[in-house]
Amino acid sequence: MQFDHTNFDIIRYANCWEDASVLLEGLKTAEGGKIFSIASAGDNSFSLLTLNPELIVAGDLNPVQLFLCELKKLAITKFDDDELISFLGFIENNQRNKLYQSIKNKLSSAARNYFDMHSNDIEKGIIHAGKFENYFSIFQKWILPFIHTKATTKKLLAKKSTTDQELFYNNIWNSWSWKLLFKLFYSKKVMGSAGRSPEFMKHVKLNVSDFIYQRADEHLKSVACHDNEYLSYIFTKEFKPHLPHYLLPHNLKKIRENINRITFVQGTAENILSKYGKFDGFNLSDIFEYMSETQMKENADIIYNYSNANARIAYWNLMVPRRLSESYPTQFVFQENLSKELHRKDKCFFYNQFIIDQKI
Repeated sequence: MQFDHTNFDIIRYANCWEDASVLLEGLKTAEGGKIFSIASAGDNSFSLLTLNPELIVAGDLNPVQLFLCELKKLAITKFDDDELISFLGFIENNQRNKLYQSIKNKLSSAARNYFDMHSNDIEKGIIHAGKFENYFSIFQKWILPFIHTKATTKKLLAKKSTTDQELFYNNIWNSWSWKLLFKLFYSKKVMGSAGRSPEFMKHVKLNVSDFIYQRADEHLKSVACHDNEYLSYIFTKEFKPHLPHYLLPHNLKKIRENINRITFVQGTAENILSKYGKFDGFNLSDIFEYMSETQMKENADIIYNYSNANARIAYWNLMVPRRLSESYPTQFVFQENLSKELHRKDKCFFYNQFIIDQKI
């Protein structure tokens, strides 16, 4: 898989925008085994350490994403819980560069050079430094205030009954200005230039703004939005009412115990997998969204060849329908009931499907 026109000199995602809880439930059969994970911002790869794996290999094409993962791994290892969450940017701290200076010499030279040249990202909190997070920041600062006040946003996210949530959404939140400005901001053109790379959108055929609006419409009128840290960040730049999975105290304890079982590697899936033998589970994020049918076939063969019997493959569809078990039914079987159950629980409401396939 190649992205010839994609900029790999920046942090594209400073957080993982996939729900770790459903990922772990989908891949629980890989507990104690070897797991391959798309690295991205590292969060879900760290969460997979709670499965007590033999090994997690987290790969990415973008070296800067791997610098981010390296920094987070080091911070998890060297800082206590309070220092860690404040250093990363979840709570206020005006001493982040001082904390960075205390650990920087443990980074690889390439990662250290990158963060030395991006000290502003450290100072503001590294979880806010991604292009995708900046996209949400623009929404928070320049779009949402023209639609609703902070007080109205707070009321939307406040706990209430199912009936009251739907009434509030229909009568107050879902105004003409919300529909108009939301659809403009989450259009294919704006999202492709300011949020994701245009290269990541080239296989999208549907109306992007209508699709995202429909997904948001369904979620915001339900009580599920009250307990959604991902939605909270999109609207308020804060993960509330709780931290992402990998930073919850009971998970963080287990992650620290298993931290030496994860390795981050740059390269294509084939180059990485060929060095580590066969795997029992795969976290593939939404990579098939970015592939042609030919590229998907090539990667399906790679996954099949480097997976053990009954290995599970977990991934998301956003706006491009892709399913290994549908395209290659002699190699993979769709865990339909499990996939649908986990999709219903998924806090990352904007995805169209969460899929668990299993090697035959």
